[in-house]
Amino acid sequence: MNRIAMKTGITLGMVLAMSATWTAAQAPAPLLAQADRLSPSLGTRAPRARVELADRIVAVVNDEAITLRELNERVKLARGQLQRQRVTPPPDDVLEKQVLERMIVDRAQLQFARENAIRIDDVALDRTVARIAEDNRMSLSQFRDVLERDGIAFAKFREDVRNDILIARVREREVDSRIAISDGEVDNFLAQADGARSDASMEVNLAQILVRVPENATPEQLAERGRRAEAALAQVRGGADFGQVSAAVSDAPEALSGGVLGHRSMDRLPQLFVDAVLNLPVGAVSEIVKSPNGFHILKVLDRRGGTAAAPVTQTRVRHILVRPNELVSQDQAERRLRELRERLVNKAAEFADLARLHSNDGSASRGGDLGWVYPGDTVPEFEKAMNELKPGEISVPVRTQFGWHLIEVLERRIEDVSQERKRQAARQALRERKVDEAYQEWLRQLRDRAFVEIRLDER
Repeated sequence: MNRIAMKTGITLGMVLAMSATWTAAQAPAPLLAQADRLSPSLGTRAPRARVELADRIVAVVNDEAITLRELNERVKLARGQLQRQRVTPPPDDVLEKQVLERMIVDRAQLQFARENAIRIDDVALDRTVARIAEDNRMSLSQFRDVLERDGIAFAKFREDVRNDILIARVREREVDSRIAISDGEVDNFLAQADGARSDASMEVNLAQILVRVPENATPEQLAERGRRAEAALAQVRGGADFGQVSAAVSDAPEALSGGVLGHRSMDRLPQLFVDAVLNLPVGAVSEIVKSPNGFHILKVLDRRGGTAAAPVTQTRVRHILVRPNELVSQDQAERRLRELRERLVNKAAEFADLARLHSNDGSASRGGDLGWVYPGDTVPEFEKAMNELKPGEISVPVRTQFGWHLIEVLERRIEDVSQERKRQAARQALRERKVDEAYQEWLRQLRDRAFVEIRLDER
């Protein structure tokens, strides 16, 4: 699994979430009780302790069960994830509880998807799995063999990918699509960036510990969660590893990755976070930050950038895109573009004419012309190849997530960022700032509404 998981390109949940397809988790309670009493092969009474050790229910989420076998699989993966990041895992009983809570939230999201008729058809799923294999530079059969050698059933892996796509679709529909940014918010953001927020372009890598507070929490619950946050802060300031404390107590999605949020510019962080870490040096830990979601503890892992906005290089570029499909393999797509490039280099055809005839992109009607693009407008592989070209040069075939491209740079210029572009960037920054908070709030409400019975301590 380790050889594959780090290169799939799917969310972290896909790497960690190895929920079963049809196990005792989906079996009716009477069937489970009967399995507890009888040997499935002989129909005779089986030793109860032996059955419980093999598998048992550790939690019920609404009308579905989570089994010990599922939990053990997830704990094993979570432990490996922490070890790869050089974070010492917390004690087994603590890690079990953390992983189980994430399984409960995942299960609630999948139930929500089913209730709202959100589905992933087999064709889309097969394409995703095929892309994962290709990203690992393997054929589908080779990829299947590697999974099986690592003890992962291909059918199970396939369903885990389906579940991750479902969860992503739920988030897009219920959270991302409902985030609205007004023109007034954009105006205020730009005014702040031109004034006191001159540090807005600085990127900071934070780690987070979140002690979540239930919706409509009572004063007693608030006090109890506050004490948990204070205890976690005392551990960190007493010398405990931040990642280990995060894995042990944090309710944030990234808890089992040491709490690391990754590099983000200051203008894409919640204002509460910016205020808490703005003057902290690298390695420092913030005071407890209270938000609607709960109590946060932040550690500054790294800082970079922070210069004022400067003129940028724009590139006018055009391309021909060939998308692999059921009829055109990756090799055939690449070979077709090599043939087209040879015609272009030998002046046997015009780029625009070939783009209109052969490109699978919406720009085909414009002769492949993408217009003037800014840094960051295209995917990294495309941008890297484009930046290495001089005006008038044509690239070799370049592969991205969209297919294979021939790229030609027409001209370059250095320009100040336009006002329209600034507003677009501001709107995106505000959206990213809001969406994480909104998703956490939606998850909290979903978890609080679910019927959850935890039986982990029933040995």
